[in-house]
Amino acid sequence: MSACLVWFRHDLRLQDNPALAAALARGGPVVPVYILDEAGEADWAPGGASRWWLHHSLAALEAELRSRGSRLILARGEAGAVLRSLGQQTGAGAIHWNRRYEPAVIARDRELKAALVTAGVEAKSFNAGLLFEPHTVRNKAGRPFQVFTPYWRHCLTLPVEPPGRLRPGPLPAPATWPGSLPLDALALQPRPDWAGGLAAHWQPGEAAAGKRLRRFVEQASAGYADRRDFPALAGTSALSPHLHFGEIGPRQIWAAVQVLSGDSGVFPPSRGAQVFLTEVGWREFAHHLLFHFPQTPREPLRREFAGFPWRSDAAQGRAWQQGRTGYPIVDAGLRQLWQTGWMHNRVRMIVASFLVKHLRLSWQEGAAWFWDTLVDADLAANTLGWQWAAGCGADAAPYFRIFNPMLQGRKFDPEGSYVRQWVPELAGLPVENLHEPWAAAPEVLAAAGVSLGENYPAPLVDHAQARVGALAALASLRKVAGNRDK
Repeated sequence: MSACLVWFRHDLRLQDNPALAAALARGGPVVPVYILDEAGEADWAPGGASRWWLHHSLAALEAELRSRGSRLILARGEAGAVLRSLGQQTGAGAIHWNRRYEPAVIARDRELKAALVTAGVEAKSFNAGLLFEPHTVRNKAGRPFQVFTPYWRHCLTLPVEPPGRLRPGPLPAPATWPGSLPLDALALQPRPDWAGGLAAHWQPGEAAAGKRLRRFVEQASAGYADRRDFPALAGTSALSPHLHFGEIGPRQIWAAVQVLSGDSGVFPPSRGAQVFLTEVGWREFAHHLLFHFPQTPREPLRREFAGFPWRSDAAQGRAWQQGRTGYPIVDAGLRQLWQTGWMHNRVRMIVASFLVKHLRLSWQEGAAWFWDTLVDADLAANTLGWQWAAGCGADAAPYFRIFNPMLQGRKFDPEGSYVRQWVPELAGLPVENLHEPWAAAPEVLAAAGVSLGENYPAPLVDHAQARVGALAALASLRKVAGNRDK
C-alpha cells in the first residue's frame, strides 16, 4: 500500500484524530505533515501569542510522534505546492486532513481537494474539531440559526459521535523520510522574547490538554455554574487554547463529562456539567455563524450597524490596550491578557463593553487586539464575542446594555483579589474603594500609596457621560436607519 500524508492543522493530537485513524486503516506508511501557510489564512494568519503556542504545540506533537517511531515533517509555503512535492518524494497515493471552517481555508481546501482528485490522489477530509458541523445544522425553514437557544436545543437532539482511540504502539513509517525544516525555521517564537508570562502560565500540547481536562472534570466542573463568573477563582476549564489548536477535541470533552457524571444518555444531569457543556455549545454556535456568514470577521451581521458612528482615538485605544483606563476591573483584565495571553470570560465581556460603549471605538479594533494577544485566538469565537459586545451580531447583547465597570467589579470581584493581583498599585486600597479609586478620600488614597494621574491613571472617561454618548450614538444610527426606510 502506498504512503498516506496526514496534514495536521488545528488538530495537533493523536487521539480522536479521524484523519490519522483513516490513514492507519488504509495500511502502508503514514507521513505526518505540518505546513505553515500564512498566505492561505488570508487576513487571519496567527497573531503573536498564537504563534508562541503553535511553536510549543508542534514541539509536543513531534515528541509524541517520535515516541511512536514516527516524526513530524515541517514545511513552509503554499500548502498545495508543498503537499504535491511531498507526495512525489514519498510516492503517497493519499492525503488526509481534518476540516477547518474559516472562509479562506474552506475555499483553499475545496480547490486543493479538487486538484488532487483530478490528479488521481485519494484526498479525504474529516471532522475532528466540532460536535456538529455547520453544514449539517439548519432550522425548520432550512436556514442557519441566528439565536443560540433554539440552535443548541436542536443540537441536543442529535447524536454525538464517541471519540476515537489510537492504539498504543509504533506508527507505520516510510523507508525514507522526506526533508523537514527545523522547528525554529518557522520563526514562530517572538523576537525579542516577550513570552515569559505565557510560558509561566501555560503548557501547550496534547498531554497537557488531557491533564487539564481531567483536573477540571474531577475538581471544578460540579461547581462550574456558581464559580465561572468570578475571575479570582479557578472556576473555568481554561481549555480554550487547547481546543483551538486541536490538542483536545470537543468529543473528548463531551465523553469525559459524561463519564464523570455516570450518565449514559446524551446530556449529563448535573447543573455544573450542563452549564459547562452549554459553553462548549457556544463554541459550536460561533463556528456555525462563521460558516454561514463568512463576512462577519470584518462586517457586522446586523447590517444597520455598518453605519455606526464609531470614534477614532489612538491615544485612548493604546490606553485600553495597556490596561491604563483608570477603571480597575477593565485594567486588570487587559493586564492579565498581556501577561498571560488569556483573559477570564466574564472580564472579556466587561473589557469589550468598555471599548465599544465607553470609548466608542470599533469592535473590529478590539477584535484585532485580541487576535494578536490571545493564545486562544479563534476567528469564530473572537468574531462572535466582539459582535455580541457591540450589539451587531447574532443573539447579541443590545447596544443599549452598557456594563457599569464599578458594579461589575463589585459583583464579580467582591473581595478585590483579581484586581489586586493584576493592578498591584491599587493593592493597598480598602475593598470598598478598590473598584472606584477616584471616589476615595484623599487620605485613603495617600495611605494606600495611590496617586491618581501618577502611579495609577484617572478615569479615561466619565462613566455617566460615556453612557449618554453611547446612547446618543445608537439613537443617531436608528434615525439614519429610519430615514433610509422611508
